Amino acid sequence: MYTVIRRYQDVQDTAEVARRAVEEFAPQLRDQPGFQGYWVVNGGDGILATITVFESEEAAADSTAAAATWVQENLANLVPSPPRVTSGETTGVMAEVPA
Repeated sequence: MYTVIRRYQDVQDTAEVARRAVEEFAPQLRDQPGFQGYWVVNGGDGILATITVFESEEAAADSTAAAATWVQENLANLVPSPPRVTSGETTGVMAEVPA
């Protein structure tokens, strides 16, 4: 598994950006092979982070390119600068699975 964390700063209206990311961008990711999950974290004070998990490194990298394009085309007025991106192999997982 590979994880990408994108951290955006100076976001205008974090609630609106989070809503649109989940409603408009996440479905595009869900349709990609190897998709495992997508989370949006509102850090307050104009900070927003997204966490994307895919089975392969290539798919994770593709998601970063797709996110950059989508943000530029749809949220440029609310997200003024590119994110700081951290990505790599997921080396440990602890999660509860609903029954």
